[in-house]
Amino acid sequence: MGGIKPIKSALISVYNKQGLDILVQTLNKLNITLYSTGGTLSYIEDLGIPVIPVDSLTNFPEILGGRVKTLHPGVFGGILYQRGLERDERSIEEHGIHAIDLVVVDLYPFEETLKNTSNHAEIIEKIDIGGVSLLRAAAKNYNDVVIIPSVDQYAAFLSILNESGNQTTLAQRKAFARDAFMVSSHYD
Repeated sequence: MGGIKPIKSALISVYNKQGLDILVQTLNKLNITLYSTGGTLSYIEDLGIPVIPVDSLTNFPEILGGRVKTLHPGVFGGILYQRGLERDERSIEEHGIHAIDLVVVDLYPFEETLKNTSNHAEIIEKIDIGGVSLLRAAAKNYNDVVIIPSVDQYAAFLSILNESGNQTTLAQRKAFARDAFMVSSHYD
């Protein structure tokens, strides 16, 4: 199996917490460093699992009522940098950016919100910006990063973790990236 990469760190930011407990417990057992935001951070903390606030990567708090959490070079640099590329390695080191090897993110339920309300303000707040950006960044860098774009992929990913520990193959990462682009495309 080619292109085997270890997962050492994960950014987790999800709206739907279904099944997240099993996933983060598995990641914790594999000694994967977890970073998270807002409600997901609180959820993981409540499980008693060590998790680091994403603002430790950005040195900047969540702002605008949570509208801006992850949109920062400290996050996207860690996802998009190409491991082994000298230029990127220098840049990451120079700016103190931490690698992010796994992104677990889902999107705000925009379609569900449309079905349940005509309140314009509620609808606008369910237009996901950061989540789509995270999906696309991690999928773009599937050579180095695993993207889990929805709860629907948890079982397949857990199967990989249970079989291979913290390692994924290029083919596995590419398949998850394809799924992420499908999620993003459907959302748009």
